[in-house]
Amino acid sequence: MSKRDLRAFMREVKDEIIFAPGPDTILGEDGQPIMLEIKALSAKAVQEINDKYITRVMAVDKRGKPYMNGNEVAFKTTSDTQRATGHILAEALVYPDLKDPELMAFYNCYDFTQMANNVFPRTDEFAHVNRAVLAALGIGREADNDDTNKSLDDVKN
Repeated sequence: MSKRDLRAFMREVKDEIIFAPGPDTILGEDGQPIMLEIKALSAKAVQEINDKYITRVMAVDKRGKPYMNGNEVAFKTTSDTQRATGHILAEALVYPDLKDPELMAFYNCYDFTQMANNVFPRTDEFAHVNRAVLAALGIGREADNDDTNKSLDDVKN
């Protein structure tokens, strides 16, 4: 058995910008839906963002006494997926730039993880943008929005 060549895995990863149609409710100057510009984040970057919103605290009973599992203290782990999603959207979206100081000032928002909720306040708008970003990042169910995925596939190829 010969040694396999690993050079294919030794490559420079370049930033990739993917274009996807925005919600039908947000139109550009030409009267057409805006095009979202999405930076393809690495799996490591997405994991690091998710990890920031996980908290682990000692599990205690009503009297404050820690729960024990054998001789070890039990821990309670919680995840703030809503803020993690907002953070991922803010990092991935190049246009609109959810970290732009002028845009944040317009919405009187000082936490960029909440900006997606402000810029896309309608549930259908937020869901559309969320699906587009997750599809561009290769996360989530691809069957959710065939039109967005078709556009993403066209742009990638």
